[in-house]
Amino acid sequence: MDMASNGQAAITRTERGLTIAGTRTNLYDVMDLLKAQYPPKLIRDKFNLDDAQINAALSYIESNHTQVEAEYQEVLQTREEIRQYWDDRNREHLADLASKPCKPDQEALWAKLEGQKAQRVSVKA
Repeated sequence: MDMASNGQAAITRTERGLTIAGTRTNLYDVMDLLKAQYPPKLIRDKFNLDDAQINAALSYIESNHTQVEAEYQEVLQTREEIRQYWDDRNREHLADLASKPCKPDQEALWAKLEGQKAQRVSVKA
């Protein structure tokens, strides 16, 4: 692990993966922004890190690039699998809801909502 100037580990492995010590920010979140070409100062500010923390993260990523990139690819795969699971589950749930008739006391609300949707579509067109 990378060491901070005080001799403490700057990057630690937690149940969430490689994490910047003293934070809940993992290196995979930092890598997302690096790959989106965010500058280090913006990444630092986004995660409320100090200069030593962002420098330790960037240094660790650079010096352990192969290992970190492999783990990052696994994280991306897991994220995609989770997203796909919820997309499928929500699609089924929404289709089930759409197939049920409206409750009589909600029909006026649905009609109003559909009218607002139609107005937005006509304004965009």
